[in-house]
Parts: sequence; structure tokens; C-alpha cells
Amino acid sequence: MDETYDAIVLGTGLKECIISGMLSVSGKKVLHIDRNKYYGGESASITPLEDLFSRFGLDPAGEEYGRGRDWNVDLIPKFLMANGQLVKLLMSTGVTRYLEFKSVEGSYVYNGGKISKVPVDQREALASDLMGLFEKRRFKNFLIFVQEYKEDDPKTWKDFDPRKNSCLKMYEKFGLEKSTQGFTSHALALYRDDVHLEEPAYQTIQRIKLYSESLARYGKSPYLYPMYGLGELPQGFARLSAIFGGTYMLDKPVDEIVMEDGKAVGVRSGEEIAKCKQVYCDPSYVPDRVKKMGKVIRCICLMDHPIPNTNDAMSTQIIIPQKQVNRQSDIYVSLVSFTHQVAAQNWFIAMVSTTVETANPEQEIKPGLNLLGPIKQKFVTISDYYEPTDLGDESQIFISKSYDATTHFETTCLDVLEIYKRGTGGVFELSKIPEDTGDN
Repeated sequence: MDETYDAIVLGTGLKECIISGMLSVSGKKVLHIDRNKYYGGESASITPLEDLFSRFGLDPAGEEYGRGRDWNVDLIPKFLMANGQLVKLLMSTGVTRYLEFKSVEGSYVYNGGKISKVPVDQREALASDLMGLFEKRRFKNFLIFVQEYKEDDPKTWKDFDPRKNSCLKMYEKFGLEKSTQGFTSHALALYRDDVHLEEPAYQTIQRIKLYSESLARYGKSPYLYPMYGLGELPQGFARLSAIFGGTYMLDKPVDEIVMEDGKAVGVRSGEEIAKCKQVYCDPSYVPDRVKKMGKVIRCICLMDHPIPNTNDAMSTQIIIPQKQVNRQSDIYVSLVSFTHQVAAQNWFIAMVSTTVETANPEQEIKPGLNLLGPIKQKFVTISDYYEPTDLGDESQIFISKSYDATTHFETTCLDVLEIYKRGTGGVFELSKIPEDTGDN
């Protein structure tokens, strides 16, 4: 450990493992330390099932759940956008060689007391039960505009400059009703609040295009999920980092980030000190450099059936837009199953999550739980959500945000790319990743 590194990364949560991989392939000498004995941190997958029950102080799982080793339960499940940044990063770095993915079968939105498939093209818009006849036509015209829009070609802007006009102005130009605006922003563009309505419209267009392009890759939904659970992702990026020279130490206590003149210069573990130019870490390693921004409630549900009204989908995401249930934050529902090698035969794992707004968090996720049908076992966690107070410019300590309530990875990727940009001063170019000469 007594060496000098370009960067030391603390914690093997998914964000930290991605950053470690990105730094390594960019030619940095990286040391990666975790106080835990396992990869994944907060984003680990728990196996066997007995460990999940004991983690929540419950009696061992009964025989009805099958073999405990057949379960890999994500503590923070998230889906990957098929054409999103994380998949591009996985493919460009070759991490996909260690992983196998399966397309998520359904993408739904809660509207007017029921769930409906999210429409993403003209044909689906005209068939959707989310809108009346005239609204379908307006929405169809809107989708055509989005699909034909090219940022560098003003002829495709249809006398509407998305860089100067707001998202709300764009919705109003096409005469979209409030409920249509709601599911478009929250289920297609995947915004978590309504701040974007006053921001330039091109950002929303880009997000809807990403959803549409991701859907076009596999057809059933825009989302992918790794076989054997999300715990495979941190290990994949850890292997990538190792291939490009990264050094890993698990079960290694971190006693101190060594500072000189207000700048991180190393990490101490016991009597050993590893020197470095920068430190990257999750909030748990630097409690004095983060602020609590709220709480997230997550409820893991074990079930022996798919979610009703989803065409018996073996996997799906349902978004409940905030205004549909008189809230400030969306509610997210995800489902994976035995077909992903994360549960015993004929078993399903659902997750309902949201940002906590009241003193009774479990009541807040009730609209999501009500969609699931009978639940065999629930596991509820309420986690603090932290953001860094120190952006790292002076201290050279770069801290990730906690995982939010979303069930997709887009916010995670944005955070990772932003941290990389702050730490290196450059944008991570996927096209410039070198090919290793080892076993990649």
C-alpha cells in the first residue's frame, strides 16, 4: 500500500467502480479500497436469501422460497437504458464480456387510477388509452417533431427554437393536456420533478429521443437488466480497472484521508499510508463533507406472481408521476424475476421506492404497493440521501451523491460523468478507450 497513486477510490459501490474503471482506462494509476469484504456497497446484491432475512432481523426464509442460493436480491435495483451512457460505457470498455443482459419486458405509467403502456411512437400514440382521440393526434404530431428534430438543422425545428423556448412552451405549442405533459416528462423524459418545464426544451427532446432510441434496440421496453443482479456490474468494472493496472483491496479499514494545505495527499489505514493526488469516494467515507438532502424509502417485495395488468411481464418498470397521487416526487415500481437468475423458480422481486415527504414514509409508497397484488414478504429500508458540500476543486476529494429513488440508471450516470469531469478537467470520450492486450 505504501506507494503513490494518481487516484485512490474509496468504496466499491457501482458509482465508485465505474469511476475507477474510467480513470484506469484513461491511463491513471488507481488504488481502490473498500472497508467491506464484498463488492457493491449500498448497491450490492444479497445472496443467499437467508442473508436478506437475517439482515432485516427476520426468521429464516421458509422452504416455499426454494433454494436460498438461487436468490440475488438487489438492495437498490435499477434498470439500464439500452442506448444510455452506462450501456455505451459497458460496451466501449468491454465490460459486457463479463456480463449478460436481458431486455425488460414492460414500461408503464400510472395515469387516472390505472397503469398503461408508455407510448413512444405514432402507432402506439394512436392506440394508447392514456388520451382521447384529439389528444392522440396532437401527441402524435409532437412525437413526429421530436423524432425529426436535429440540433444542428434549424429546418427541423418547425419555427420553434428549443434552445430559447422552455419545455412548457413546447408542450403548449402542440396543445398537449396537463396529464399528457405529465407522463411525457416523467415516463419518457424521466424527469423527477417539474423544474425542467421552465428550462430549454431541447433537453427534454434529447431525453425523449434517448428513450425512443433505447426502445428501438430491443423492442419491448427501453430498459435492460443484468442476469444474476446488479451486483455483477461493480465487479465487471472492478475487473476492467484491474486489467488496466488498478489495484484492489477489500476488507481494508480507512482511518483517515491525509490532508496537506487543504488538499488530499493520501489515505491512511492503520500504520500504512498510500499517497495520491486525488481521492474519489461515496458519502459514508466523508460525513463532514456532505449534507443530508432528504430520505429515500425502498420496499423490496417477494411475490409468486407478476404484477397484474402488465400482460404477465416477467420484468417491468412502472412510474407513478407525482401529480397523479398529489405528491412532489414520483413513485417508482420495478419487477424482476426468476428469468433473470435473481430468484428461485416462479418467484418475483418487486421494488417500490420514492423520496420521503412526510413523517409516514410507508403510507407514501402505498399507491405503488397497491399495484402489486398479494405480497409474500416485504423488506423496508429508509436511507438518508446525501450530496457533497465540497465539489473537490480545492480539496481534490470528489464525492458521489447517494442513490436516489429512481429505478433507472440515468441519474447515476450523470453523477459519474460529472464527477469524472470535475476530477480530470475533461469529458470521458467513449470513442477513445484503448484496447487492452490482456484477457479483455
